[in-house]
Amino acid sequence: MAEIKFEIKETMGTLSQSPKGWNKELNLISWNGKEAKYDLRDWAPEHEKMGKGVTLNIDELRSLRDLLNGMEL
Repeated sequence: MAEIKFEIKETMGTLSQSPKGWNKELNLISWNGKEAKYDLRDWAPEHEKMGKGVTLNIDELRSLRDLLNGMEL
């Protein structure tokens, strides 16, 4: 299996932390040298391991924002 390379360009924020210390974060990440995209996933401390996540381009992120803003919470 090929190694996945990533570079966190900007950390937008942390949504939560698990009892094991993993953080659910929204970051702007470049995967394998490609254009950076917004990424929501769990990260181990120091970002040495990651969980499965969702990667969004700017248009998808705006659509998600609009959906969330329209919800009654």
